[in-house]
Amino acid sequence: MSSKNHTFHLVDVSPWPILGAFNAINLMMGLIKWFHLYDNTLFLFSTFTMILIVYQWWRDITRESTFQGHHTMVVTTGMRWGMILFIVSEVFFFISFFWGFFHSSLSPAIELGMNWPPKGITPFNPLQIPLLNTLILLTSGLSVTWAHHSLMENNYNQALQGLAITIILGLYFTALQAYEYVEAPFTIADAVYGSSFFMATGFHGLHVIIGTTFLAVCLLRHIYNHFSSTHHFGFEAAAWYWHFVDVVWLFLYLSIYWWGS
Repeated sequence: MSSKNHTFHLVDVSPWPILGAFNAINLMMGLIKWFHLYDNTLFLFSTFTMILIVYQWWRDITRESTFQGHHTMVVTTGMRWGMILFIVSEVFFFISFFWGFFHSSLSPAIELGMNWPPKGITPFNPLQIPLLNTLILLTSGLSVTWAHHSLMENNYNQALQGLAITIILGLYFTALQAYEYVEAPFTIADAVYGSSFFMATGFHGLHVIIGTTFLAVCLLRHIYNHFSSTHHFGFEAAAWYWHFVDVVWLFLYLSIYWWGS
């Protein structure tokens, strides 16, 4: 390591961004092949290689921050803004789904019988699994906040418990949503209602899986004492992301499950 007289981090040459980009293309082609040719071989292979790339990329970032000390206050400030802008971009991503949903539901076309939900579609009861999932995510928001405050107070055990509870609740939410999909009385091909429902809730479910993975990595790092009370942006970013997932679900529940049914 050469000495430097500035607080910025000049990132070493890394193969992971370009490999991740090419792998994302393969993943997309694998999805298309699966949907049109009913062959998921390329999709499964691309998913496996993406996991390998992400693992090694996160490993390098963990080394830079924890063991090499490259993540100074100036660097973490830049990362905070990067995470904020990323979450803003995710907000607009979900706005597109809500826009499509309200465009179709507020003025149903004649092809839908001018009804919402369209004739022949039985929506979910919002007071059953959707309400339970809402309570689960709200509780997980409390537990991740508990873990964050425990970390800031140097309370190792309570931070560990809060993180573990949040991850368990995230897995529970995913299992319930998978059960809901299996038992759904309609499919993604059932008019614009099915498309709106499964696209919005499906992408939210994907974000829950990503957020759960994010928190699981933070739990592992916490076990290895990578975080301190003043230096834990990795966990903070995961908590921000989880709160974003919570808020999106509240809008999904109120609009698609409750009002839309």
